[in-house]
Amino acid sequence: MKNRVKLFLTYGLFWLCFFVAARLIFLVYYLDKSSESSLADILLSVLHGLRLDLSTTGYFLLIPGLVLVASSFVKVSIVRIILNIYTALLIVICAFVVVFDLEMYQHWGFRLDATPLLYVGDDTTIAISFWALLKLVVLWVVLVAVFLIGYKRYVSKKVLQLGPASWKSSLVLLLLTGVLIAPIRGTTGVAPINVGSVYFHESNMYVNHAAINVVYNSGYALSKIKRLKYPKHFLDKNNTEKYYNELFKKSGDTSRLIKTDKPNIVLIILESYTFKFIKALGGIEGVAPNIEALTKEGILFDNFYSSGDRTDKGIVSIISGYPAQPKGSIIKYPRKTQQLPFINKSLSELGYDTGFTYGGNIDFANFRSYLSAAGFDNITHSGDFPDSLNQSKWGVHDEFVFDRFLDETKKAQEPFFKVMLSLSSHEPFEVPMPTVIEGDDNVSKFLNSAHYTDKALGEFIDNAKETDWWKNSLIIITADHGHGMPDNGGFDNPNRFKIPMLWLGGALNKTDTVIHTLGSQTDIPNTILGQVDQPDDAYSFSNNLLSSDYKDFAVYIYNNGYGFISDDVFFVYDNVGKRYLKKEGINTNDTLPGMSYMQSLYNDYNSR
Repeated sequence: MKNRVKLFLTYGLFWLCFFVAARLIFLVYYLDKSSESSLADILLSVLHGLRLDLSTTGYFLLIPGLVLVASSFVKVSIVRIILNIYTALLIVICAFVVVFDLEMYQHWGFRLDATPLLYVGDDTTIAISFWALLKLVVLWVVLVAVFLIGYKRYVSKKVLQLGPASWKSSLVLLLLTGVLIAPIRGTTGVAPINVGSVYFHESNMYVNHAAINVVYNSGYALSKIKRLKYPKHFLDKNNTEKYYNELFKKSGDTSRLIKTDKPNIVLIILESYTFKFIKALGGIEGVAPNIEALTKEGILFDNFYSSGDRTDKGIVSIISGYPAQPKGSIIKYPRKTQQLPFINKSLSELGYDTGFTYGGNIDFANFRSYLSAAGFDNITHSGDFPDSLNQSKWGVHDEFVFDRFLDETKKAQEPFFKVMLSLSSHEPFEVPMPTVIEGDDNVSKFLNSAHYTDKALGEFIDNAKETDWWKNSLIIITADHGHGMPDNGGFDNPNRFKIPMLWLGGALNKTDTVIHTLGSQTDIPNTILGQVDQPDDAYSFSNNLLSSDYKDFAVYIYNNGYGFISDDVFFVYDNVGKRYLKKEGINTNDTLPGMSYMQSLYNDYNSR
């Protein structure tokens, strides 16, 4: 038993050494970039990268673990043959991935994933000299040779030391193999490990990229290959361009709702905050009394929709003006998100100090990589709070995050752009407050958690009014997405995606106003820029809701379909069944604007 456990652990250590060596090769290969980074950052890239190294090693140990479980009942020679063939194949393949990545990073600026497969047949080539190719081939041969020899000397020979073993030995090895779920998952928390988990630097993307395990990155991308590319011919090119241009006109005059040139901008994104929480939007009375009262003090957009149905999609829609996608989320692919525009970057160029505050796990759904690419001046997350405040399943409850957020605004240099994302109204809807809305069912708990968030928000606004920055500030309150509860079930139901957007603050030139314009989360960036500067064409899916030439519409996107809403058109299309789930009062041509939106999104996504 002892020799089998030792072999199991030695095999894992072997692959850890391979992945660390691969990272060192990357750092040396790009010595010019490495030399521009501090030694501390280089060491941290190696240290943080160990998380993905351990996860990949865990995957690689699964088959050897099962082989060792069976070794008590089969000949040692058979065990050795299986492990030798398995390991040799992995070394050859992994060494190729490591070496190929070295060249691809130089051209594309991101670590190797499934992208090369997306361009097969597209006549896409990468220029590489004979000597560069020769260098890579030699490096691949050397890497394979070194680790094959190392495996033979330090691992394979241990197989020969295996003697007879009882069923107890197999049971121990089976338990050890089962324990691999820990390094594979990489965490005991809610969010499993992902590529963004190893991002540690807020501005130096090179050291973040160096921390990535390229074998893990490629394997993950290949496992999601079906989600990577969307259809090219959902709508023909001429109609796509024609109707897209009609939807996104950016030449009109802007209706100014603020009375200062550079107001502080505070963007508060509330978790799952459906319109049903707010009576002024047709919701339930008493759920959000503070927001209800604040609607009289500000400007309420009462015809506003989320782009998608998850937080990871909502954040990208709000910060980058980029729509949700069917069957996936662009935030899972760092090489794509790093090419997106970011409203905080646009405002930073105008002199704004920027920050993002969240009480949850920054590694959830690749948030870390996305926010790092965004380049916020400051990012606060659950790890920045005392352990005593990490009380919920998802992190720190809203009242404590709002307190921290208020302190950060007081210390920020004006003008500032600060974003806060709440979390307490996420399931399991447990909040540190005496129950206000009674009931043990999920709907009642959901409403009660929303009431808690409303209470925390109300206290924040009251305290903010006492600050020096309030008079020159615009506060925007919205949601990351809607919700199926209460009574919003079905993706063909637009109410599932309807959310609030409320503008407050001393910088407003009017109050107690309702704007009925149809809009979406993706319109937030250019609507903000339209107030403080000029809308930016980089936000190609973002309209200025206050522009004189804006054509009212909203698009929401779910798992594999989308809904299109305008003043006189509403339909929901299912991509799987290739049929309309709803199609109210329209003819064939009326569906073309929505189709052009989706085809434009598909084209843009595929090209990134």
